[in-house]
Amino acid sequence: MGTILFELALTCYFAATIISIVEIFKGSKESSRLTFSITVAGFAIHSAAIIYRYISAGYMPITSMHEASSFFAWCIVLIYFFLEYKYKIGIMGSFILPIVFMMMLSSSMLPRGIKPLGPALQSYWLGIHTALAFLGNAAFAVAFGVGIMYLLQEHYLKSKHLGGLFQKLPSLQVLDEINYRLITIGFPLLTLAIISGVLWAESAWGRFWRWDPKEVWSLITWFIYALILHMRLTAGWRKKRAAILSVIGFIVVLFTFFGVNLLLKSLHSFR
Repeated sequence: MGTILFELALTCYFAATIISIVEIFKGSKESSRLTFSITVAGFAIHSAAIIYRYISAGYMPITSMHEASSFFAWCIVLIYFFLEYKYKIGIMGSFILPIVFMMMLSSSMLPRGIKPLGPALQSYWLGIHTALAFLGNAAFAVAFGVGIMYLLQEHYLKSKHLGGLFQKLPSLQVLDEINYRLITIGFPLLTLAIISGVLWAESAWGRFWRWDPKEVWSLITWFIYALILHMRLTAGWRKKRAAILSVIGFIVVLFTFFGVNLLLKSLHSFR
């Protein structure tokens, strides 16, 4: 049953992604509504799949790469819904849903077996730490999409190509505001995730910090987004610079999420 629900969610996200990409070139309000409706259906089915796996496993399903990629995609859609409710920018799905689909596609290719938790993971910190980390990174993922939108819109303005996609994209001011809002959401969540991780490490291993690769790269990610906020507030690094830093920041997030687990030996590697 869980596999069926996951595949149905993947199919919905795939359909929504294709429609959203077509929407970039010749979309309409009807196609935007269709994209959003299919995404809502996919999210509902996806939520059911996560709940079913939680019941089957007996713990929050975020301990394997399959589960983590799936939950990451779920968090990105949640943040996307928040922005869609707040700003009602139909074209935004064209830049966010491909990220969601790629996360789900990667999840579908990974082993799906349920394994018992090791002693260190049998803690209430598991849900707290991971939920904070995934939601924070999801905000950064959406900021990445918004950053791409900003860079495209600025390109159209400079080239004086004011038709087609230019008319569908929000103004640079709105995109810059959304980018800033997302980082002010993601940064505190990542901060709390690191703090909760430190407390969990002390209770599990007797040390607050072990300089594990995942810890190091999480700290690097934290410094990058701290720099973005600091430079924005003190040096006026807004607009294009903020958009570029959002793109770079998410590339580091992806390495921390995938690269560390695939390339480096870490105590935090997914099972």
